[in-house]
Amino acid sequence: MNRIDQIFSQLRSTGGKALMPYLTAGDPDIATTGTLLPRIESAGASICELGIPFSDPIADGPVIEASMTVALDGGVRLADIFQMVREQRDKLALGLVAMVSYSIVHKVGEHAFVRDAKAAGFDGFIFPDMPIEAERWTDLVAHAGDQEMICSMLIAPTTPIDRAQRIASSSTGFVYLLSRAGITGERSELPTDLPQRINRLRDVTDLPIAVGFGIANRRHVAQVVNVADAAIVGSAIMRGVATHRDAPREELVDDVAAFVRDLAQGLGGG
Repeated sequence: MNRIDQIFSQLRSTGGKALMPYLTAGDPDIATTGTLLPRIESAGASICELGIPFSDPIADGPVIEASMTVALDGGVRLADIFQMVREQRDKLALGLVAMVSYSIVHKVGEHAFVRDAKAAGFDGFIFPDMPIEAERWTDLVAHAGDQEMICSMLIAPTTPIDRAQRIASSSTGFVYLLSRAGITGERSELPTDLPQRINRLRDVTDLPIAVGFGIANRRHVAQVVNVADAAIVGSAIMRGVATHRDAPREELVDDVAAFVRDLAQGLGGG
């Protein structure tokens, strides 16, 4: 069984929920990203969404877009990311899912990308820019499945329920539900209709539901996991990274780990 499936299966058996922090690989540098992985796991993360830097990010707000620019300007390459994951994998029970544009996959080649990601230690992918109508999506999901890797897509608030069902049925591991339309970024409040949308999606899929976009604090985490299976936090974490880019790396890592630990308090409803 894939590691992501194992994580959600274990959590469901105990009534637990997952915290899924997002990190941009290579911000502020690839070594620090590697150092952060075991620290966020110790702080309460079950799965990490690791963003693969891309020059034209899809659906990312200013914080994550700037983060990707930092990583790219620092010269991080896909090979560097794979090597970092390879070095960290044996130290981690943490699930690792790559948030990656299909443009990167296409450039490398689908089979080669999946093979190399699997060899490095990734457990699956989130594709923000791949339509389910694309024949290559079916092929990619099948090939990833052969390698025991999951593939997930985004479901927006504006997605009709019949299409949401099609997206969910073609995804594996979990479905990624956007809390709101637009780009990533922190908000003071979550949409009031979010619980209803989660429940509607629950009616058409048995996959775990992970909610992202706009989740910024432990209160938001608690609100999300009261109905969904996982809370994804990205911009709020990467804002902390940005704040400490010029500080000693140990200070940056400690601060991010402390913030993730605080977010994890929301998993218990607090």
